[in-house]
Amino acid sequence: MNYDLAMMALDGLMRTPLTVRADSAGVTFTGEPAAFRELARLCLLLGGASDADDSFELQPNVHVTADSPKVMLKLET
Repeated sequence: MNYDLAMMALDGLMRTPLTVRADSAGVTFTGEPAAFRELARLCLLLGGASDADDSFELQPNVHVTADSPKVMLKLET
């Protein structure tokens, strides 16, 4: 993982934070567009995408399982 890129993404999330709520229905992320952009960058870094890739695929039984909580993303207006 590129440490500098991860720190830039975390710095961006500090300036435009996301609200994360977890309950029995799943996990809900709420925030402004800039916050989701920084979250996406961080996810790509944590997911192991190489420098040339701008995506990676979540693999069943690796990243997610049948017991994984549902995730909802909500854009603040």
